[in-house]
Parts: sequence; structure tokens; C-alpha cells
Amino acid sequence: MKIIGITSTAILSLLLGIAAPAYAQHEEQGEKQDHAQQQGGHEQGKPSPQHAQKPQQKQQKQHADQQRDQHNQQQAQQKQQQQAQHNQQQAQQKQQQAQHNQQQAEQKQQQAQHNQQQAEHNQQHARARQQPQHSQQQQQVQRSAWQQHRSQNWQSDHRNWQQRGGYHGYRIPDDRYRGYFGPSHGFRINTLPFLVVGGYPRFQYEGYWISAVDPWPSSWGDDWYDNDDVYVDYVDNGYYMYNRRYPGEGIAINITL
Repeated sequence: MKIIGITSTAILSLLLGIAAPAYAQHEEQGEKQDHAQQQGGHEQGKPSPQHAQKPQQKQQKQHADQQRDQHNQQQAQQKQQQQAQHNQQQAQQKQQQAQHNQQQAEQKQQQAQHNQQQAEHNQQHARARQQPQHSQQQQQVQRSAWQQHRSQNWQSDHRNWQQRGGYHGYRIPDDRYRGYFGPSHGFRINTLPFLVVGGYPRFQYEGYWISAVDPWPSSWGDDWYDNDDVYVDYVDNGYYMYNRRYPGEGIAINITL
């Protein structure tokens, strides 16, 4: 029995000796795993460099997109401004061209009117040359009539149509007046039909009878009606006859058909 007890004790001791190192090794491995898990947890909680770079790249991309949008917007505004300036310049050029064309048309019209007046003036001179000269007796009658109406004092003898109460004679139509009367249409009296009515000289020009109601200035000379060009003008609501050689002094005249 004693031998059995000793044997049992020895076996138990042997088992305990084997189990203690195994348990200690198991404990050591458990601690290492816990320590590794703790380290892994710390490493998982710590952000990686790759993850830290992503927000910065996103901000850089957003900034680049904003700059590109601003640049495109500025370019679009510049194009709009340039197009508006170009359109304005074209409109100004068209307006200037229209004004130039209008001026050219007006110049052509004025030139045509001048040519027409010159042609009519030449026709008048041609008709005057073709008309027969007055006989010597007629010339004496005409000279006598004009001499009787020579002014001795022009300032006191002359009266304009306002002083005479206004002109009440025949009014020449505008188209006829522009064609044959005015400063640009001069003529000589000595070649025209002539009459003396009521002691006053009267001559016919372009179908109209012209009667002098004013005396003529003595400064005009004795033979002005033979050698000087005269013209009929409408001034201050009345007709007057002017001598081109002595401008500024107009004789009041009356127009009849």
C-alpha cells in the first residue's frame, strides 16, 4: 500500500511538472497576441499617408476648376465686348457712308440745277442776239423816256414798296422766277420790246411787262439801259430792278402780263 501511495505521488508530480511549463507558455502566447492586437488597434486608428493626401488633392482640383471657370468667363466677356465694339464701328461706317452718299446726291442735284440755269442763261443771250435791233426812232423814244425819269436826288425820290403801301401787282410763279429772274439772270433792256405808258417806260421780258415806278439813280450813267446788264429780284415782298454795274440800288418796278 505504501508503495502504491509513493507511486501515485510521483505520477502526480510528474503531471504537474509537465502542465506548468505548458500553461506558462500558453499564457505567454496569449499576452503576445493581446499585445499584437493592441498594436494593431493603434495602427488602425492612425490615418495612413495615402488617406491624408486625398482631401488636399480635392481642394487643389476645386481651386483649379474655379480658375478655369473664371478664365472662361473673362474670355466670354472680352469676346462680347469686342463684338459689340465691332458692331458699333460697322454701324458708324454705314452711317458715314450714307451721309457721304447723300452729300454726293445733293452735289449732283446742285450741279444739275446750275447746268440748267446756265443753259437757260445761254438761251436768253442767244434770243437777245437774234432779236432785231430797235430802229433809230425807237431808240430815241426809249432814251427820252428814261431820261425823263432820271432822279436828281435818289435818297428823297426813291420809295420802296413798303413806303408805297405794299406790292399789289402780278406775282411771278416760283418755277418761272427761278428759271428767268434773280441775280443770276441778267439781261439788256435795249434789245427788248419797249413802250411808254402814262409817261413811264415799260419793256417786255420773258412774256412779262415790267414798268418802272421809281426814278433811276443818276449815278448809273446816261446810257445804262443800252450797255449795262440788269436783273429783277423779289425783295421785302416786292419786285425791284438792279444794275449789276452799280449794286445796292434797286428801282421799284411793277409786273404785268
